[in-house]
Amino acid sequence: MVEAMARSLAPDTPPLAIHRHRLRVYFEDTDAGGIVYYANYLMFAERARTEMMRDFGATHAAMIDVTGTTFAVRRCEVDYLKPARLDDLLEIETAITDIGAATLDARQRVLRDDEELVRIQIRLACMNAEGRATRIPATVREALNRNR
Repeated sequence: MVEAMARSLAPDTPPLAIHRHRLRVYFEDTDAGGIVYYANYLMFAERARTEMMRDFGATHAAMIDVTGTTFAVRRCEVDYLKPARLDDLLEIETAITDIGAATLDARQRVLRDDEELVRIQIRLACMNAEGRATRIPATVREALNRNR
């Protein structure tokens, strides 16, 4: 679901289209105390970005099959604010903040109800089959820009 929001993910960022993905915290996501293991937030964020791409009409499978390209994480900054726990229903908000020639920047937030748990700033690089940076294919760029 893509929704134009009148608010932003941070005060210094203009309003953006926000993609929302919901998921439940399972036992496998937690440590012995029932708290989500810190690295699993990155998996949650990856799933949300994958669903965003699918909803925008630019699936990862099509990128690979049709253009021979894919996205790889180049940089990731994570702020852990509060823990998520076993059986929580979480929502991951994803907003594209910039599309460069070969990079895609996004901000993601992990929420429980309206409570912000984690903030992620990520830069993805478009890569070819040889593992070298390449321009984002025009069809992918168009799909992303249509939904910003």
